[in-house]
Amino acid sequence: MAIKKGDLVHAVREKLENSLEATASDTRFPPYLFDSKGEVVDLRGDYALVKFGKVPTPNIWLRVDQLEALK
Repeated sequence: MAIKKGDLVHAVREKLENSLEATASDTRFPPYLFDSKGEVVDLRGDYALVKFGKVPTPNIWLRVDQLEALK
């Protein structure tokens, strides 16, 4: 199923930790990326802008294949 705006998602740890993006910055990802619900607020190409609302954090761009839609 394709991810679209408004979907609730979380990051898939295995896909994010082994990604090219992970090697470009700090690889210690905060637990909320994997444990809490984020909302897709924008899509551009292969990337989605995700807002995690339960914690005061900035929105983050993640590749769509690194996300899993919640049911």
